[in-house]
Parts: sequence; structure tokens; C-alpha cells
Amino acid sequence: MRQENSKDLSIIIPVFNEKNFIYRLHNQIKTYFDKNKFEIIYVDDGSTDGSSEILEKIKNKSDYKFEFKLIKLDINSGKGKAIQTGIKNAKGEYILLQDADLELDTKDAKEMYEMIINNSDIKCIFGSRYLSGKLKKNNYFINSLIGKFNSLIFNIFFSQSISDVHCGLKILHRSVIDKIKLSVNDFGIEIDLASQIVRNNFFIYEFGVSYFFRSKAQGKKITWVDGLKSFYYLLKVRFFDNSTSTNLSILYSSLYMAFVGSHFGMGLGNTLFIIIFFIIGSIIGINFKIFSSSIIFFFIFIGSLFGQGNGTTLSVIIFFIVGAFVARHSKKYFLESSFKNYF
Repeated sequence: MRQENSKDLSIIIPVFNEKNFIYRLHNQIKTYFDKNKFEIIYVDDGSTDGSSEILEKIKNKSDYKFEFKLIKLDINSGKGKAIQTGIKNAKGEYILLQDADLELDTKDAKEMYEMIINNSDIKCIFGSRYLSGKLKKNNYFINSLIGKFNSLIFNIFFSQSISDVHCGLKILHRSVIDKIKLSVNDFGIEIDLASQIVRNNFFIYEFGVSYFFRSKAQGKKITWVDGLKSFYYLLKVRFFDNSTSTNLSILYSSLYMAFVGSHFGMGLGNTLFIIIFFIIGSIIGINFKIFSSSIIFFFIFIGSLFGQGNGTTLSVIIFFIVGAFVARHSKKYFLESSFKNYF
């Protein structure tokens, strides 16, 4: 059984075919993290290029003070699986996630560690490649666009304001690690991790980091397929990984809002209204239980009784806003009561 917090810091580094970077990475780790109370956990994710042998050589040199752990997975199982394995074997009070490809600077990792240990209120810091102030090299517009778009969707789904949900450099306090249960084995681990942190009411701080993008020829692993899969994970963590009551609220709200949308527009416009209102309903269902959601529906119904044509649309929007306001305050009022499960 893992001895809780017997180390100050655990650095988890997933490795898959990174022989060209391992020696440089090890030297940087020694420069910034060479302390007895630190442990470095390399998780070799089924490498076939000799990375495992290089790590064995480095481990046997013993030219470092930190504890060196090398965990080998028999087959390539994905970055998420490697991180989960590393976490299970970590003893640190803080867990730092660092990629092995040197796209992200270990000096920034050291700065993040110093920030979090000097402020007891901070339990989680995400690196961000999009915040200003650090050196960047990135000529892949599509990858950057998808990363920013995914972060935008995540923010809408979870009411956050994170600039870079996919950045691989993160540091978490043990209290955060103990609350989450990661299950995604591939690059979707970043979305899974961020969503669980938010669900457990931890605030995510961000720190701008340097970024040196590498090409596929240099060993870049993530592809456009992973970009498409990230949309699936965003939908999964927001609309399916919920309690039964929340899923029922989402279904209920989505259906009644789609019904409301069916009363607007004609032809293709009507279909568009139904889709838009269905999406709005799903977001309502995430934030409100069935009873609170019904309050919103009631106000929308009242609003539909006023005006004609565009006037009705405006009336519905106004009453929708009023209904959401009333529902939110009703939710707060009843949270302390025996009816809280219905709100």
C-alpha cells in the first residue's frame, strides 16, 4: 500500500518512443528537481525504439538525489493509462504531470511547483500554452485552433474560464488526486482530469508556459483523429458521466425545450430552433434538477402567451431569463431543506 505523502513531490512522466529526448529531459529534471524528497516516475508505455533501455541506463547511473522509479507497461496502452499507473505508484504530497517530448519546459514546471507550495489555497495549477509572456514555437494552426475550440466548449459545459484544457503540464495537490477516479486511457485523459477536478469543486489556476511544438517527423504522437475523439470526450464527461438524477434532468429539460423551439420559425428555420433549444435544454438540465427546471418551463409558457410573431419570441426570451433567475434562487433557498434533491 502506498505510504501517503512520504515524498514532497512526485513527477509522473509517460514515455512512448522518446529515445531522442530522454537524456535531455533527465538533465533538465536534475537541474530543477534534484532533491531527496522528490521522486521521478517514468512510465514506459510499451516503447519499441529503445526508450526503455535508455531509462534503465539512466536509473543505474545514480547521478541524482531523487528517487527514480521506472514502471514498464507490456503494450502501448495510451497516455491516460500511463498517467493512471503513475498516480497509483506515487507517494508525493504534490503530483506533477510532465510530458517526455520537451514541448513543455521543465523550468516552468519548477515555477509551478514553487507557486503551489507557497500558497495553501491553491490545489491545482494547469499550464497554458496560450497565455502570454513565454517563448513559443508553433506553426500548426489547425492543432492550435482545435485546442482553443475544445477549451471553449469545456468552459461552456462546466462554467469555467480555462484557456488550455489540453496542456500536458499540470500540478495537483494530493487532496485533488484522492477525489478523482480517472478512467480514460488515451489523450482524452486531459478532459477527463479537468472535468473531475471541476466536479469536485476545486478551482483550476493557470500559468503561462513556454511551448516548442514538434512535428510528426520529430515524433509527435497526437493526430487529427485524437482531435475528433476529444469532442466525444467533451460530450461524454458532460452529458453521460453524471448521476442518474442529473441524466434525467438533462433528458427532461432537453425535451421540453425542444418542444418550445418547435413553436418558432418554419421549415428549416423551425428545425434549427428545435436543435438550438434542445442544446439549451441540456445545459439547463445539467445545472437544475427537474423541479427547478420546471420553474423555467413555466415562465417560458407564460411568456408565450404575450405578443405575436417576433414579439412572442422576445417575450419568451425575457420570461426565460426571469425563470432562470427565479429557479437559481429557489435552488439556493431549498439546498438547506429536505427538498434539496428535487432542486
